[in-house]
Amino acid sequence: MKQTPLAIARTVGKLALSKKGFDVKILKLKGITSICDYFVIISGEVDIHVRAIADAIDEGLLERDVRPWHREGVQGGKWILLDYVDVVVHIFQKSVREFYALEKLWGDAPVEEMK
Repeated sequence: MKQTPLAIARTVGKLALSKKGFDVKILKLKGITSICDYFVIISGEVDIHVRAIADAIDEGLLERDVRPWHREGVQGGKWILLDYVDVVVHIFQKSVREFYALEKLWGDAPVEEMK
């Protein structure tokens, strides 16, 4: 059974939290932009932590038969983008997340915080 974009976004959040990702937020972009339905924004401590979060998300979604359309930033580990078409995942080191401030850029989007 195909998962809804919101279910995928929430699964991403749970997978990130399972690897000690923090400040996990789901931004609902549906109706605001045609880029995607949801952004999931996650913070990690250092490059190896950011990569571990990305790997856990990829593996967890593959088990649910959800495959990424595109991946970026895996080598550097400062900002990894995982594109699942309707859900785009941004995993940042804290300082990089603060610099790009996606939550402020998309400030009109409803936000769901995961803990």
